[in-house]
Amino acid sequence: MNASSVYRVVELIGSSSESWEEAARNAVREASSTHADLRVAEVTEMDVLIEDGDIIAFRTKLRLSYKSGPG
Repeated sequence: MNASSVYRVVELIGSSSESWEEAARNAVREASSTHADLRVAEVTEMDVLIEDGDIIAFRTKLRLSYKSGPG
Protein backbone atom coordinates (compact mmCIF):
# COMPACT_ATOMS: atom_id res chain seq x y z
CA MET A 1 0.00 0.00 0.00
CA ASN A 2 1.35 3.40 -1.02
CA ALA A 3 0.94 5.93 1.81
CA SER A 4 1.92 8.99 -0.23
CA SER A 5 0.05 10.61 -3.10
CA VAL A 6 0.47 13.51 -5.46
CA TYR A 7 -2.41 15.75 -6.48
CA ARG A 8 -2.75 18.26 -9.29
CA VAL A 9 -4.83 21.42 -9.01
CA VAL A 10 -6.77 23.15 -11.78
CA GLU A 11 -8.77 26.35 -11.61
CA LEU A 12 -12.15 26.55 -13.33
CA ILE A 13 -15.06 28.97 -13.49
CA GLY A 14 -18.55 27.51 -13.73
CA SER A 15 -21.59 29.57 -14.66
CA SER A 16 -25.34 29.21 -14.24
CA SER A 17 -28.44 31.31 -14.74
CA GLU A 18 -29.85 29.82 -11.50
CA SER A 19 -27.33 29.92 -8.61
CA TRP A 20 -23.73 29.83 -7.43
CA GLU A 21 -24.25 26.22 -6.32
CA GLU A 22 -25.35 25.19 -9.81
CA ALA A 23 -22.38 27.07 -11.27
CA ALA A 24 -20.06 25.04 -9.02
CA ARG A 25 -21.81 21.80 -10.04
CA ASN A 26 -21.36 22.70 -13.71
CA ALA A 27 -17.62 23.26 -13.22
CA VAL A 28 -17.22 19.94 -11.36
CA ARG A 29 -19.20 18.05 -14.03
CA GLU A 30 -17.03 19.53 -16.76
CA ALA A 31 -13.81 18.73 -14.89
CA SER A 32 -14.93 15.15 -14.24
CA SER A 33 -15.18 14.55 -17.99
CA THR A 34 -11.44 15.21 -18.44
CA HIS A 35 -9.88 14.55 -15.00
CA ALA A 36 -10.29 11.23 -13.22
CA ASP A 37 -10.36 10.87 -9.44
CA LEU A 38 -11.45 14.40 -8.46
CA ARG A 39 -10.95 14.88 -4.72
CA VAL A 40 -11.63 18.40 -3.43
CA ALA A 41 -13.16 21.58 -4.81
CA GLU A 42 -12.40 24.86 -3.06
CA VAL A 43 -14.58 27.87 -3.90
CA THR A 44 -12.25 30.83 -4.32
CA GLU A 45 -14.57 33.48 -5.77
CA MET A 46 -18.20 34.07 -6.59
CA ASP A 47 -19.60 36.85 -8.75
CA VAL A 48 -22.56 37.70 -10.94
CA LEU A 49 -23.01 39.15 -14.40
CA ILE A 50 -25.47 42.03 -14.55
CA GLU A 51 -27.34 43.30 -17.59
CA ASP A 52 -29.87 46.15 -17.48
CA GLY A 53 -30.00 45.95 -13.68
CA ASP A 54 -30.75 42.20 -13.61
CA ILE A 55 -28.51 39.29 -12.71
CA ILE A 56 -28.09 37.19 -15.84
CA ALA A 57 -25.47 34.70 -14.62
CA PHE A 58 -23.92 33.41 -11.41
CA ARG A 59 -20.22 32.47 -11.64
CA THR A 60 -18.24 30.35 -9.20
CA LYS A 61 -14.46 29.99 -9.42
CA LEU A 62 -13.13 26.69 -8.07
CA ARG A 63 -9.74 25.16 -7.39
CA LEU A 64 -10.17 21.43 -8.04
CA SER A 65 -7.68 18.78 -7.01
CA TYR A 66 -7.36 15.34 -8.53
CA LYS A 67 -5.00 12.46 -7.95
CA SER A 68 -2.03 12.44 -10.28
CA GLY A 69 -0.60 9.22 -11.60
CA PRO A 70 -1.30 5.61 -10.66
CA GLY A 71 -2.52 4.36 -7.32
